[in-house]
Formats: sequence, structure tokens, C-alpha cells
Amino acid sequence: MEHQNSLDCGNFKSTECVHRHKATPRGEKELRQLQNRLKRMMGQLGGIANMLEDNRYCGDILMQVAAVESALQALGYVMLQDHMETCVVEEIQNGNTAIVDEAIELVKKLK
Repeated sequence: MEHQNSLDCGNFKSTECVHRHKATPRGEKELRQLQNRLKRMMGQLGGIANMLEDNRYCGDILMQVAAVESALQALGYVMLQDHMETCVVEEIQNGNTAIVDEAIELVKKLK
């Protein structure tokens, strides 16, 4: 799976060249699954907002917060696995071993 830079500025510095944007093409099925996970979490967050408005019991709200946190963590692990199996492997094969440092930092942030 090849990730692409929509803007490759190289060493050139200019006001026109602000950021490099990396993209990872995903299959339609994979994208739909990720979006469905995210939509469920958004629904859960809306449910938490409603629970707050209804002055629901703190313990019930905290259980829902924990469920959203768990779902978000699971999404992060799915994304990390995909990143390691595709982008990181590809970059190493292309001789970019610095990608390992990036991957380690991502793992640290997901803990």
C-alpha cells in the first residue's frame, strides 16, 4: 500500500509550501469499517451529552465514558496495525529506517 505526498516541497522553502500531507489509500470496505466505528463513538458521545442534560447518575455516565475510551483505543490499535503492516514496511523496504522512530512514538502515544 503506497502512501502519497500531496505536496512534496523537498528542501525548497517558500510561502507556497506550507506542509507535506501524507495519505494512505484504503479499500472501500476498510474505510467503511473505520467510519462505522467512528460513527458509533460519535453516537455514544451524543448519548453522554444527553445523559448530562438529564442529570443521570454519575456512575452511569462514567460507564459510557469508559466505553467510548475503549472504542477509541481499539480504533487506534487497528490503525496502528495497518500502519505497521503497510506504511512502515514499505518505508523500510525503501531504505527509510527513520520510520521506526516515528512508529515507536506512535506506540507511546497510544498507550
